[in-house]
Amino acid sequence: MDAFTSLMDGFGTALTPINLLWAAVGVLLGTAIGVLPGIGPAMAVALLLPVTYGLEPTGAFIMFAGIYYGAMFGGSTTSILLNTPGESAAVVAAMEGHPMAKAGRGAQALAAAAIGHFAGGMIGTLLLVALAPTVADLAVDIGAPDYFAIMVLAFIAVTSVLGSSRIRGLASLLIGLTIGLVGLDQMTGQQRLTFGSLQLADGIDVVIVAVGLFAIGEALWVAAHLRRTSGQAIPVGRPWLGGDDVKRTWKSWLRGPLIGFPFGAIPAGGAEIPTFLSYVTEKRLSKHKDEWGKGAIEGVAGPESAASASAAGTLVSMLTLGLPTTAVAAVMLAAFQQYGIQPGPLLFEREADLVWGLIASLFVGMVLLLALNLPLAPVWAKLLRIPRPYLYAGILFFAAVGAYAVGGEALDLVVLLVIGLIGFGMRRYGLPVLPAVIGVILGPNAEQQLRRALQISDGDADGLLTPFSVTVYGLIVLIVAWPLLKKAVVRARRRAVDVEA
Repeated sequence: MDAFTSLMDGFGTALTPINLLWAAVGVLLGTAIGVLPGIGPAMAVALLLPVTYGLEPTGAFIMFAGIYYGAMFGGSTTSILLNTPGESAAVVAAMEGHPMAKAGRGAQALAAAAIGHFAGGMIGTLLLVALAPTVADLAVDIGAPDYFAIMVLAFIAVTSVLGSSRIRGLASLLIGLTIGLVGLDQMTGQQRLTFGSLQLADGIDVVIVAVGLFAIGEALWVAAHLRRTSGQAIPVGRPWLGGDDVKRTWKSWLRGPLIGFPFGAIPAGGAEIPTFLSYVTEKRLSKHKDEWGKGAIEGVAGPESAASASAAGTLVSMLTLGLPTTAVAAVMLAAFQQYGIQPGPLLFEREADLVWGLIASLFVGMVLLLALNLPLAPVWAKLLRIPRPYLYAGILFFAAVGAYAVGGEALDLVVLLVIGLIGFGMRRYGLPVLPAVIGVILGPNAEQQLRRALQISDGDADGLLTPFSVTVYGLIVLIVAWPLLKKAVVRARRRAVDVEA
């Protein structure tokens, strides 16, 4: 009960007029910045870091938290409406959200995402209050072999459920893994696939890949078909969730945090893994399997709830261990150090007012975000009334601005166009886009964890096997073998029926 008593004290700090103002400013800035392709929460917090030099620490971190959650809300808006993720955690929202928008249900998709973020954020923050020490201990015990097993599970899961065939899913994953190889080898410093370009030595930023494959690829695909189809505006439809939508999504909103929060607390890819694992889970459990790929609302609600809960999980390791598991947490860690504060086990004792005020502000920020985004869902959806030639011209412009903002290099625009052409080709031949993005995000991390595990075991493959990793590999075998087992059972039943007949 001590934690909840401290939380009540934190509300006393967070609900002061000045801190409420900083929370509102953070929420508004985060939502506005999250809508812009390529400028995610990490860049937003980094850009605003110098602005907070004159603020006292509690107000600064309350504003940072508002920016973090607000940018996640904003990123899902463009992901759903324009198939242009504002940041990598919003990539999965495009899979079902954009087909919903094209079918005139953009407002419903946005409302499902907004409520999902609210539910995930609230549940995740409650878990942060209750379970922070326990989850931090578990995160410490997980080693390189376990991280590698988790990432292999992610690769297999995403290629098994997306696209018209597993072969196409694997082909898309290989494209992403190849793009992820570009740059310097993290262990040896050797250049890989840089073609002698110094600008490519740092690799290709995942935001450029996501914007290129989704936004540029989609714009080129639409442009290629405009001559055969009319360029009329997409209808907006009714603005609110209906009773059937709520019945289909409420379980997804509650399941998302159970996936998102634990993954947020460990350095295994941030919100990307839990969002698409939530997508996989919802697809498996759905009673409307024929709608998946065409606009299943559960495919928006679950992943968005998981993304918001993972943000709360991220704060567990950052506050209790000083271990940043995402880019945003790394920037916030730098902000703590800027104020002469070192996150770790003693932070809750030495800076109790700051920490509990920050945690309480997460609840306040969730309420502010829901109040802001639910009424705005129909307004955002009206973006789809713009005729497609003008709409996609605007997407190309903002995508180019976002890609250039990532590194400030003209070469980034060339890379963006090349990746956009790859995205166009993937659509032409029916390859799902998401496995490629996952390959870029997790490929380098998976390679690093694999090599680290082998170094620890002196090259012995047994070093990859731990009780945790063996359990994960068992799940992988089950996922791979399940369709074959299912077919074998069906055939056996048919033979039994034929024999009886």
